[in-house]
Amino acid sequence: MKGIILAGGHGTRLYPMTVALSKQLLPVYDKPMIYYPLSILLLAGIKDILIISTPEDTPLYEKLLGDGKRIGINLTYKVQDTPRGLADAFILGADFIGDDSVCLILGDNIFFGQNMTLILQNAIKDLDGATVFGYPVKNPKAFGVVEFDENNNVLSIEEKPENPKSNFVVPGLYFYDNDVVEIAKNVKPSKRGEIEITAVNNEYLSRKKLKVSLLGRGIAWLDTGTPQGLLKAAEFVEAVQSTQGFYMSCIEEIAWRRGFITAEQLFELGQELKTTDYGKYIISIAEEAK
Repeated sequence: MKGIILAGGHGTRLYPMTVALSKQLLPVYDKPMIYYPLSILLLAGIKDILIISTPEDTPLYEKLLGDGKRIGINLTYKVQDTPRGLADAFILGADFIGDDSVCLILGDNIFFGQNMTLILQNAIKDLDGATVFGYPVKNPKAFGVVEFDENNNVLSIEEKPENPKSNFVVPGLYFYDNDVVEIAKNVKPSKRGEIEITAVNNEYLSRKKLKVSLLGRGIAWLDTGTPQGLLKAAEFVEAVQSTQGFYMSCIEEIAWRRGFITAEQLFELGQELKTTDYGKYIISIAEEAK
């Protein structure tokens, strides 16, 4: 399976912070925002990852993450000249995807929970068409709402409905089989001129190939699209790390735990950042592994 991180857009809700800098490069407490979705793909065991961003910001992601070899993965990059909708990722990434299935995650989505690795692995193992996720919220009217039956087969997905059919909404994490490329290519742009992810999901729904995996109690999904959301996400990360002692979305640690790099390589990565608490944490993990 391949992975795609969509890190484009202008982040207008975060202006003026994002006038000159991509939203996904902003810090969420002690690390760039893009580390969080990248860590989800690593937890899923995905090593071949495409990052899609703007012409201005793509070189910055290349400077930050390189080709991924330092953490045992393969990172490539693709420029999206103008925002054309989430499903445009599958058209831009068609050659990258090839004959594989694909996981798309939005660059500003943060997930956290003890069972997250198992949830991701099950989504890959049980994939038959498309799998989206359902997350319970108090105010589903503001989101895309998913309705499903007792077997988690999706019955409907509605964008910001006045009368929601459930309190489960769809966050920015999606798993698709290889048909998604041709489906995306045949989607007609919406009134906004965008290739909507909802249109892709509705096509899988019409084929009876769309399932929902529920993210219930114990899983956190954090919004970072507003200044308030960004602050709350940073406070959440700080609270977890200072209370429990381990780091959220430490891509170096995850790469080691997934077997992508050795403990010796992990130690060297920590040495590069040894003047920071983040680097000291990596070193401590590597020393415990020896």
